[in-house]
Amino acid sequence: MNVIEVKNLTKVYSTHQKTPGLIGTIKSFFHRKYKEIKAVDGISFEIAEGELVGFIGPNGAGKTTTLKILSGLLYPTSGQARIFGYIPSKRESQFQKQFAFVAGQKNQLWWDLPAYETFLLNKEIYGVSDKDFKERIDYLSEMLDISDLLKTQVKKLSLGQRMKAELITALIHQPKVLFLDEPTIGLDVVAQKKMRDFIKNYNQKFDATIILTSHYMGDVEELSKRVIIIDKGRIIYDGQLSKIVSKFAKHKIISLDFEKEISRSQLKSFGKIKDYDKFSSKIEISRSQIIDTTARILRELPVRDLAIEEPPIEEIIRIIFMKNQVRLGKK
Repeated sequence: MNVIEVKNLTKVYSTHQKTPGLIGTIKSFFHRKYKEIKAVDGISFEIAEGELVGFIGPNGAGKTTTLKILSGLLYPTSGQARIFGYIPSKRESQFQKQFAFVAGQKNQLWWDLPAYETFLLNKEIYGVSDKDFKERIDYLSEMLDISDLLKTQVKKLSLGQRMKAELITALIHQPKVLFLDEPTIGLDVVAQKKMRDFIKNYNQKFDATIILTSHYMGDVEELSKRVIIIDKGRIIYDGQLSKIVSKFAKHKIISLDFEKEISRSQLKSFGKIKDYDKFSSKIEISRSQIIDTTARILRELPVRDLAIEEPPIEEIIRIIFMKNQVRLGKK
């Protein structure tokens, strides 16, 4: 069953354009110029119940705008979005109980109060029973390892602790749809790992449908089998993350360790040198040449160890964006 259905969704902003300087300011009082910007440009996709989808793109690609439309915070200019059959922009009370929107750079918590006070407020807003509230707080705080911090003032919590408390606040009503906008931003490596583990567990335990945006590809790689890549308001890829490599990366990386010193000039004939020192290197080689080139390396160089690797996912995503920029530039 498709929980989220988006069809030809578009959001256009009209922004004021002003010439710099005093003269430009005076002119703007009498004649304002506006420019239309398509933050979201006719996108369509469907997400099934229980899917955890990575929604990725550069800054200004339209990710957050799309999530705000899906959560009812923004009205679309045209097109349609439905969640469990509800139209988000109508903001019906039953719809509000179906989802949660967690943004890594936005706060729901009261700065001078303990997080528990905000939990109690959301309990009343969503009509959660005392029994369910206690069970959910116990479960969520234990899973996120902040049980002993619930009655500490928010301003005294670390960034990672605050993010965990923000997540608990959003999940008190146990939503079936979760929009996570940069949930690990600013967190250290350990805190990121714990947050990913929790998101994965919540998805599996409650069969929750989750859209995740993140600039940390580690989040997407670990959590999402499917990714939707958006750039300039348009979807440029929607499919399995595992298939991105074979579709867009035309090369592989051979990592080499040598038994004795090797000069850079000795490696040039094998491919593009990505990394080099006298006893090790990484060489970029076309997929179609990988077998022949590997055999030649083993024949001609004093190799102690060799590994064939796919390029990092960040590099592949960068290739996709560059191709899209070139394509748009030709139009």
